[in-house]
Amino acid sequence: MHIADGVISLPVALTTTVGAFGLLAYSIKGVREEEIPRISLLTGAFFVASLINIPIGPTSVHPLLGGFLGLVLGKRAPLGIFIGLILQAVLFQHGGITTLGANMILMSLPALFIYWLSRYLYHSSLFLRGFLSGFLAIGLGVGLLIVLLLFSDQRYGEGVFSVIRIVIFAYFPLALLEGILTGFAVKHLFEMKPNLFKGDV
Repeated sequence: MHIADGVISLPVALTTTVGAFGLLAYSIKGVREEEIPRISLLTGAFFVASLINIPIGPTSVHPLLGGFLGLVLGKRAPLGIFIGLILQAVLFQHGGITTLGANMILMSLPALFIYWLSRYLYHSSLFLRGFLSGFLAIGLGVGLLIVLLLFSDQRYGEGVFSVIRIVIFAYFPLALLEGILTGFAVKHLFEMKPNLFKGDV
């Protein structure tokens, strides 16, 4: 779901950059020293997982871990995502510099949504909680991507084989797969270390 340089319009790029700085400030505020190892570990996992990508038009299909990051890092998820995106853009030209704010919003808002939603899923089974987290994070990210593309250029949505239709069809199987994998991961890791999923309150 990395947007490359030149895909979105300048006003959208500037607006999302401002929004991304706001998310980063929210995420950094009050970080405690004992949280740093967990943030570093999940940042590394996000960095590696989202390097596996298949280009689809102006974006790419790859694992996002948004639901997992939201469950484990809570409000610190945007901080880990920001570090991972910076490293990917600078070291591997994966994503873009001018679209860094947009990419951060596409991945951070779903993670935060899962963090907030998890409070209402507390009594659900562990697998279901993980599945919904992984699936919904992808779905919300795709929805945000569509909004940014349409605000940049209406032509992204035109035609039977429009970029937006291709993105939707490409990401639906990934959403199911990531939901299943997140479900099993949450179930397994919760049994080993339940405190891992308490997030940040």
